[in-house]
Amino acid sequence: MFLFDQLIFGPIHSRRLGLSLGVNLLPIDAKICSFNCIYCECGYNTTMQESPIPTREQVHEALEAKLKEMVAEGQIPDVITYAGNGEPTLHADFEEIIDDTIALRNQYCPTAKVSVLSNSTRIHKPNVFRTLNKVDNNILKFDSAIDRTMKLIDCPVGKEINVAWFVEHLKKFNGKLIIQTMFLCGEFKGESFDNTTDEEIEAWFKALEEIRPQQVMIYSLDREAPTKTLQKVSVEELNIIADKARERGFDVSVAG
Repeated sequence: MFLFDQLIFGPIHSRRLGLSLGVNLLPIDAKICSFNCIYCECGYNTTMQESPIPTREQVHEALEAKLKEMVAEGQIPDVITYAGNGEPTLHADFEEIIDDTIALRNQYCPTAKVSVLSNSTRIHKPNVFRTLNKVDNNILKFDSAIDRTMKLIDCPVGKEINVAWFVEHLKKFNGKLIIQTMFLCGEFKGESFDNTTDEEIEAWFKALEEIRPQQVMIYSLDREAPTKTLQKVSVEELNIIADKARERGFDVSVAG
């Protein structure tokens, strides 16, 4: 497992987004998230931290400095991506930071997209919903349309949450969102799961037909997971799922 040890990280070549400059709105020595996903490359949530959550001013200063450096070197990012050590929408100044980012993007690299990778747990908050509608790539997690599987894989923290709740709120974006789904199988706490079964895929299709996202990103394990009993889904299997989704009219990208 690893934590992003800087506020600004990269640029890195993302499997899904191209040359991505990352921004971590959470402490560099702790994982803080409203999910506790069993596959997260940052490991499980932590309770101890020494470094603070970066301020809006610190994010602005660091991002501007990095963009100036990249432009001077002729290295223009394809995307500025909010991800890092947990759920970015937890930051108290999330909306203001995104507004700053859009302004900096427009000034230094107007061709770059602004992306947010979110687990969807805070999309019911008016400020979060409003902010995600401002970004170019509003990428929202939806790992299973069956409650038992979703709860096993994603381990929601702090409140009871179910698939129907997610679908209800994801629909409110009126298609201005990208659904991201992790496909995998394995065992956790003595329970087996596989979100690639016919039952799972049919339920997932039904949910997608309600949500109507502009794009769907599907992928499987790429880095070490904190749970050792997980199995990666092959690219061949992912492509079969993708082809079925395309037959139903969805724009699907596959990252193996």
